Amino acid sequence: MPTSSRQFKDAIFEQFARLGKALAAPKRLELLELLSQGPRTVEVLASLANVSVANASQHLQVLRAARLVEAEKRGLYVQYRLADDQVARFCLSLRELAEARLAEVEEVTRSFLEEREVLEAIDGDELLARVRRGDVTVIDVRPREEFQAGHIPGALSVPLGELQSRLADLPTGRPVVAYCRGPYCVLAVEAVARLRKQGWEAHRLELGVVDWRARGWNVEVETRP
Repeated sequence: MPTSSRQFKDAIFEQFARLGKALAAPKRLELLELLSQGPRTVEVLASLANVSVANASQHLQVLRAARLVEAEKRGLYVQYRLADDQVARFCLSLRELAEARLAEVEEVTRSFLEEREVLEAIDGDELLARVRRGDVTVIDVRPREEFQAGHIPGALSVPLGELQSRLADLPTGRPVVAYCRGPYCVLAVEAVARLRKQGWEAHRLELGVVDWRARGWNVEVETRP
């Protein structure tokens, strides 16, 4: 135990640094973003993050040691989840700080989106008003499990892999707005590009469910049987 003020301060900042060390890997940040959408197994997280199961497991163990995530054994699989909503808010704040301080974030994003001609994005407030008026069809192109864990009210679950086969289900005569996990998720970017090639008026919503909830707006959860 610390016996002097200097030792006390050193001990406290050492604990704070534990979080910094746990977050000092891009893949761990991506895993946290994925878990902010809902609980997932190691195998699913590895696939979504494009890493091996062993690599994903090692990253998750580091995050667990820092008490940012929790694990639960379910049959043959281990399912991970964020420790609590505070972790999701912290990740959102970290992203916003990076956007404010690092010009490279905007440069990389603009280059990627301009190449795909989906640079513009609908603002959340505008979308909400248009949804309430029934002016647009909102589709959630994330995997169905993430939709079930929480989605924007009124959105239709149309996972990206099912988009082509589900076009007939979309109401005609109205623009389509696609969203996924947030401004740096490429699922909605791809969905908008595909829809436009098919002749639809399509737009991308930058906000994901975490951003939506952070603004104090309601999120719907689908109760599974």
